[in-house]
Amino acid sequence: MNVKIVAALAALVLVAGFAQGQEYPVRPIKIIQGFAPGGNADVTARILGGEMSKGLGQPILVEAKPGAGSTIAADAVAKSSPDGYTLLLVTGGNAVAGALYKSLPYHPVDSFQAISTATQLSFLFVVRADSALKSISELLGMARGKPGSVAYGSAGIGSTQNLTGELLASMAGVKLLHVPYKGDSGALTGLLGGEIPVIVVPPAVALGNLRSGKVRAIAGTGGTRWQALPDVPTVAESGVAGFDVRSWIGLAAAAGTPRPIVDRLNAEMQRTLRVPEVRAKLEQVGGEVIGSTPEQMRDRLATDVQRWTKVISEANIPRQ
Repeated sequence: MNVKIVAALAALVLVAGFAQGQEYPVRPIKIIQGFAPGGNADVTARILGGEMSKGLGQPILVEAKPGAGSTIAADAVAKSSPDGYTLLLVTGGNAVAGALYKSLPYHPVDSFQAISTATQLSFLFVVRADSALKSISELLGMARGKPGSVAYGSAGIGSTQNLTGELLASMAGVKLLHVPYKGDSGALTGLLGGEIPVIVVPPAVALGNLRSGKVRAIAGTGGTRWQALPDVPTVAESGVAGFDVRSWIGLAAAAGTPRPIVDRLNAEMQRTLRVPEVRAKLEQVGGEVIGSTPEQMRDRLATDVQRWTKVISEANIPRQ
């Protein structure tokens, strides 16, 4: 083909892509999230969508498609038209699903076009207020003395909370007994009822009981202390060097979404995350505001899938 013709075609493609980004959006946008309505993911999606809609000039609707570890929602977005009108609220759970499920109808990384992360959050190791346990080091000491007898509760088998406990056991060289519950609220109820000595939960789940004095946090899982609980040390500070587990939330579209549209959405996300009222609301649900480039978000998702695949294998957690 003539070189001039090739150059002309390339220029047309660039112009068309630019025009598409300039015109977008011309109708309402939908964010699909894979968890129950009213939960942390749903609330975060509504906070983000409410502000982003102002800059984009179109309504942003939030739709819940819960079930199967958020894979139903992810599959719906992966199979949607790559036009920027159907977005996925990506969470750390999407990376876990990519590692946990033997077969998915989509690729956990390649089926999506990352837009930006929005928040990240650490988990907390929580005990009852009257517990004799004061620290993670004490918990690990008990586990070394009686391997497999020290139990911890989580939101369920294969949850990020479960994998956090297994990673702790692996890095500390101990064996812990995992007790799965039906969701974080079930684990908290089990803790309060004396069924389990310690649980791994997101901050927002335990915050009310922490403030009322019914439970205590003995460690946070992130690389730094959670700003709302500055006196609670991290697991790394408690003797497990290098331990750092933080879940996160971001937005993605279907793979193949034109770059001008991706850039428009990314820019709007960064603007939204700079709005003081938005930051305050996100922090209230336990999130640390942290935007990113599309490439940074994609790399984080891919790295997490690899990390949890290794943990699942080493802990002999059955793949689903």
